[in-house]
Amino acid sequence: MLDPALDIGLSESSLSFRYGPGVTGPDPEFRTLDAIRGSLLDPHCSGPDPVYGIAMDVARTQDLKEMQQRMLLYGIVAYAAGRLGQEPARSQGHVHAIAAHSGWSPPEVFQILQGRAIVYAQRSTDDVPGLCVAVTAGRNEKIVVPPGWAHCVINADPNERMVFAAWCDRQYGFVYDGVRKHGGLAWFPVLDEHNRIHWRPNPTYRPSELTRHAARSYPELELDPNLSLYEQFLQTPDSLMYVSDPSRKADVWKGFVP
Repeated sequence: MLDPALDIGLSESSLSFRYGPGVTGPDPEFRTLDAIRGSLLDPHCSGPDPVYGIAMDVARTQDLKEMQQRMLLYGIVAYAAGRLGQEPARSQGHVHAIAAHSGWSPPEVFQILQGRAIVYAQRSTDDVPGLCVAVTAGRNEKIVVPPGWAHCVINADPNERMVFAAWCDRQYGFVYDGVRKHGGLAWFPVLDEHNRIHWRPNPTYRPSELTRHAARSYPELELDPNLSLYEQFLQTPDSLMYVSDPSRKADVWKGFVP
């Protein structure tokens, strides 16, 4: 079981999920290698296909109504092992579209459920990307991407599959324009012969600095380090309402770094 509060598991043979009794969720949407080539360092590379599988709106059946009322959505994503040319398996990168109900580009709260991940985020997809950050996290660790930042998720270990969960706005949408214009985000993760990740700048952006650090705690966002993200929703759902109503933490977002 990937989460102690939610009976869900990863298939042994694919990037699909098994839902236990009382748990509802869709068949995953698989992201193919062809769908993300334009954001890769080598658009012509070979690699695992599909690269990842996405299941949005996963929940205990009894929790769905409250999640809908709060405009919260819980998603789970599984990444393949292996390499995309010189890069690890990763998503193409996007910015969250402004949600009509809030007027904000919503944040996203991640928790790693299996394996090891890097969440890469940059403040802008303009030619000057602004602050660029790569946060590494292991099982049960959490990462928060603030409103309006472009980001992608990376499987940090090509030898095993990675799974993460995330709280999102129910009215979610993705904006790819700036990422696609630049052929990716401002930094590419590149694996060496020992499977260590190094970073290569994307020359279509103006020069930028990359900050790298391990996952941290988020007391300013009331994230409980002793609970899974789903457990926290069950115990104190109000504590996650800034996902669908970012204005609740407007002061926090001003100087926020993932």
